[in-house]
Amino acid sequence: MKEIIQYVDMRWVEWLFVIASALFGFGYRKLSKRINNESKKNKALHDGMQALLRDRIIGAYNHYQDKKFCPIYAKENVKRMYDAYHDLGGNDVATGLKDKLMLMPEEPAERED
Repeated sequence: MKEIIQYVDMRWVEWLFVIASALFGFGYRKLSKRINNESKKNKALHDGMQALLRDRIIGAYNHYQDKKFCPIYAKENVKRMYDAYHDLGGNDVATGLKDKLMLMPEEPAERED
């Protein structure tokens, strides 16, 4: 029994280091896995939001192109959507559509009966 106490007394720092290292390693793996999962979720949210904004810009363009005019409130809304879309890294067909929308008249043309 005395030998066991002497062994523990001489080696307790080493055992403490082994236990602490194992706990830190376990915590690191768990944290790394959690960060990786959150990164995947953030990427999916980013891509999804970008796709939704692009779809809404295209939809607005098609809608107002059929009407042959785009009211000021719609232009402001499309501009805000485009700014968010652009900040998310989008910059393709939606850019041209937004520019064309901004050039449309804000009121319908007068009808001649």
